[in-house]
This record gives sequence, C-alpha cells and structure tokens, in this order.
Amino acid sequence: MMNPEKSDLKYNEMLKKKIAKLKQKRNAVIITHNYQRDEVQEIADISGDSLALSQAAVRTDADVIVFCGVRFMAESASILNPDKMVLLPVIEAGCPLADMITPEKLRAKKKEHPGAAVVCYVNSSAEVKAESDIACTSSNAVEIVKSLTEKDIIFVPDKNLGRYVQSQVPEKNIILWEGFCPTHIRVQEEDMVKAKKVHPDAEVIAHPECSPDVLALADHICSTGGMFTYVKASEAKEFIISTESGMLYKLQKENPDKKFYLPTQNLVCANMKLITLGWIAHSLENLVYEVKVADDVREKAKRALDRMLAVTGEKKGAAIAGY
Repeated sequence: MMNPEKSDLKYNEMLKKKIAKLKQKRNAVIITHNYQRDEVQEIADISGDSLALSQAAVRTDADVIVFCGVRFMAESASILNPDKMVLLPVIEAGCPLADMITPEKLRAKKKEHPGAAVVCYVNSSAEVKAESDIACTSSNAVEIVKSLTEKDIIFVPDKNLGRYVQSQVPEKNIILWEGFCPTHIRVQEEDMVKAKKVHPDAEVIAHPECSPDVLALADHICSTGGMFTYVKASEAKEFIISTESGMLYKLQKENPDKKFYLPTQNLVCANMKLITLGWIAHSLENLVYEVKVADDVREKAKRALDRMLAVTGEKKGAAIAGY
C-alpha cells in the first residue's frame, strides 16, 4: 500500500504538469499572494503583495490572469487590467475585513463628516474604492495620509492600521472604521511575550493589522513586502513573524540561513488557504471564475488607485508593498 504522503506528492506533481500545459494553452500567468499554500506559491509566475501583483500583471503579455488570493485582489487586477480575463480559482475566497464595510455605510459616514477625505485600504471592495478619495496599502498608508491637505481623514476599513497611521501622523484626525482582520487579531499580547521568552535572540516583526498591544512589542512594523526587505538587511538570524503563516514559505526560501517562528499557530487565513493546485487546474481548464468590475465602478475605483500611485511615484513601475 502506497504511503499517503507519497501519494499526495505524486498527485501534486501530476497537477503541476497539468497546470503548466493549461497555462501555455491559455496564454495565462499565475500570480500568487504571499499568504497562499506553499505548493501554490511554488508554481507562481509572480508572487508578492496584492497590489504589486496586479501591477505586475499589467506588464505581462498574458491573456488570462489566474489570481491566487482573495476577491478584492482579483478585483484590483481587473480594475488595472480591464482587457484581460481575471480568474479567481475559488469564488468563495473572500475577505472578512473587506466585507466589514459597504458603499452604503461609507456614504452615510461621509455625510457625518462632510469635510473629511476618505482613505481606503486596498483590502476593500471595488465599490468601496469607488466611494473613496484615495487608496492606500499597509506600506504607504502613512505617506498617503501625510499627503492630504484635509485634517479629518475617514480611514476604512481596518481600525488597527488606522490607529498605527494615527500614531505616525498625530497632526491628523483619523476617523476610524470598526473593521479588523480576523487573522491578525488572533495574535494576543501574551502570545508575543511567550514567543519572545522562548526565542530571546529573535527580532519581532509585526504587520500593522495587529492590535496595538502586539505592535508595542515589535522591533519593526511593516507590510508583508517590507518584511522581506527588512529580514534580508538584518544581521539577526532569528525572527518572530506576526502575520499570516504563509509568509514563512518565501521568507525561509529567500533566507535559508535564518530561522522564522510564528507567535501563535492560529495565524492562518482560511480564505487564503481555499485555493489548491486542483482548483487552479480546474480554473484554467474551464476558465472560471471570472472577476469583472462594472465600468462605472471600475473608473471611479481606478481613480482612487491612480491617485495613490501618483502620490507615491509608483506609476514608474516600482513594486507596491501592499497587504
């Protein structure tokens, strides 16, 4: 009887070959977020942060973009690549944080604060982006807020990222939305304290979507893209990584001489993990599930993204460190 692990490996190798053939047949590119399963990251043509991936897709000659992430990321790819087919292999792969705000509720909040500028995190729907003045990523949120002339800023939907921005830009009045990432809030202060005791020589890197008490214990706070840059430059050999567990795959691959730990094993985004090699093969074979943003929404949402890119100078082709 075949070992189950060997059987799984054999099946995965078969799927990888099938995906490679289908990719060539469809003239497709597979772009994959850092939080995806290890084996999905392994077959990616492009991997990285959400908006960086969408921008990278603009520069490809592919007709089909298979986006291995969650829905708002595929929407951003569609907004920036309206002439390409964007596929999300598992249609149920959504983002609870993005779902915590709707365009109707945002419009109501804007009426409460008529003079405020609206900054939306990229972790939001196309419809919410269309209602916003400017978008931001976790790496450029501080720069974006500083660039605005308005003192009052409605920041949606992540309150923890908004609080972090407020700490860096005290001259602004950040009006927070009560949204949060269900994965990042699973890290508790006691988890960090325990992890630091177990790994006293490790540097602590935390994503700004973590709660303030967790961020207070971090040596460095940054986006996922920023984590790769920081780890490469650091002389430390051990790191406690406070973000989704999928990050460890690429961090370890790019830094084989360094060690990485999670402060808790609960740092798993179930939505990100929905996509498998089997679903990618199914998506390429049947051209499902296409994510398309209506033209009226796309044009308004694109203005929010373009304004962000103009502020940060990223239209010149630099990668954006987003989610």
